[in-house]
Parts: sequence; structure tokens; C-alpha cells
Amino acid sequence: MLVITDEPLRSIGLHLWMKAKELGADAVYVEIIPRKVHGEEPPKPIAEAMKASEVVIAPTSKSITHTIARKEAAERGARVATMPGITEEIFIRTMSVDYELVQRLTNAVADVLDEGREVRVVTGLGTDLTFSIEGRKARRSTGILVNPGDWGNLPSGEAYIAPVEGTANGIVIVDGSMAGIGLLTQPMKMTFRDGVAARIEGGLEAAKLNELLSKYGDEARNLGEFGVGTNPGARVGGVVLEDEKVLGTIHIALGSNFDFGGRVKAPVHLDGVVMRPSVYVDGRLIMKEGALLTST
Repeated sequence: MLVITDEPLRSIGLHLWMKAKELGADAVYVEIIPRKVHGEEPPKPIAEAMKASEVVIAPTSKSITHTIARKEAAERGARVATMPGITEEIFIRTMSVDYELVQRLTNAVADVLDEGREVRVVTGLGTDLTFSIEGRKARRSTGILVNPGDWGNLPSGEAYIAPVEGTANGIVIVDGSMAGIGLLTQPMKMTFRDGVAARIEGGLEAAKLNELLSKYGDEARNLGEFGVGTNPGARVGGVVLEDEKVLGTIHIALGSNFDFGGRVKAPVHLDGVVMRPSVYVDGRLIMKEGALLTST
């Protein structure tokens, strides 16, 4: 079992390593220099160690979930749990929920997405976005990682999918939190044209996001992910690891999606959380103002 951490999350990484030793695992602890942005690859020696491990747990300050290293490790049979930005409070609150319920909710949403062709998201603040998911399959992030090659976040609780590139059009008002920014002080307006966030507006926080994205090219503005939160213990507090799992929210991500069914390999993946959405799949209402309508 390999534990990957960095200085900001050292305490959690060390405690996980000590618990792994107590459980009799051949536990390895490694600390990396914090990555500059979510989705940046870990150092090559760490990527090789991940491929040689049976279990990888990664409490790091920046996410390595959507990386080639994670993808190749899972393909080699490693079970990988990433925990970007986790705190002790989040750990206790979200890891103690009924994960069988999380699994049922997640599977119910994912089943609808698997059969769907078009998604529309609407909110009272002005979100009205449509995009295709035809031919794409949803990922079920249930937190239950028991088979070789299973991977996902811990804490968990989301069903997510890679929208078809070039199909997203409309407006998203991100009013919860944004990866790379944190809890938003004012809503952020993203205007999508042909799959790309052509404009991002919303004061200083939007300016910060635009500056961040400018370092990574046009693919960093790709609508890379659509996800639905399914964890009843999670709440929005500025740490996207937890925020995107909140039951009653959806999130979209900009950037990379090659590792879960898309075609974009950007060196960044940034999630934005939308509160109280209504969601339609092929015209069927599956969430009404944050209330999930799919049966479990």
C-alpha cells in the first residue's frame, strides 16, 4: 500500500500510513512537493511506484485524480483513492455516512446518464446549459473500491460523465465553489460556445480563474465533466473534494477528461459547483431545484 501526500496534508498522510501498518499492510509513505494545479502529474518515480502498488491512497493538496499516473496505475490493477484537499473535519463528517445509500443514489443517477443523449441544466440565477452525452458512460464514484483497478475520490458520492466535446452551449452560473479559487463570494458566469468556456465573468475571482486558465491553452476551457453530488453528509465549504459531492448540487469541470471517457488531455481539471439546479436528461426532469427525483 502506497500513501502519497505533501506538506499541507502531511498529518493525514502519516496517520493513514500508520493505520495501514497496524492492519498488516506493507505500507510505503512518500511525500511530494505540492503540485501547482489540480490535474498536474506527480513526479515520474511516484507514477512508477503507483503502478507497482496494490492500493494507493493520495491525500494531497492538489488533485492527482485526473492524471495519466492515476489512470495507468488503475489499469495495472491498483485500487486508487485520491483525497485532494481533505481536512480532518471533512474526513470525519463525510467518511462516516451510509455508503450503501451513497452507492444506491449514485447508481440511480448514473443509470439515467448512461442511457441519455442530451443534458440541460437550469437554475434560478440564470444557468441554462445544454450538451450531448450520447455514446458516453457515467462514472460511479461510490467510495466502495473493492476490486482491482477501482479508483475514485474519498470521500465520495457523485455520478459524473464526460460531455461530448464541442456540444456545450449556454450559460452556467457557478455559485458554490470553484477549484483553484475556493468558496465564491459572488456568482461566476461562464458562457459556453461549442464546448468551450468562451467567457468567464464575475469580479476578482473570475479574473483569477481566467489568469489560471490562460497558462494552459484553449483545452483548459473545455467542458470536461458534468457531475451530480450524492453524499448526504457533505456540505459546501470551499474544498471542492467535498463540495462536488453535496447531495442537491451539480458540478461542471473545465479541462481534462481523457481518463474517464473524454478526448481532452489538458494539464488541468477544475470543478465548479452549482447550487439548487434543475436537471433534464432527454427532457426528463431528474433533479428539481436541488431535489433528486431518481428512484433508488
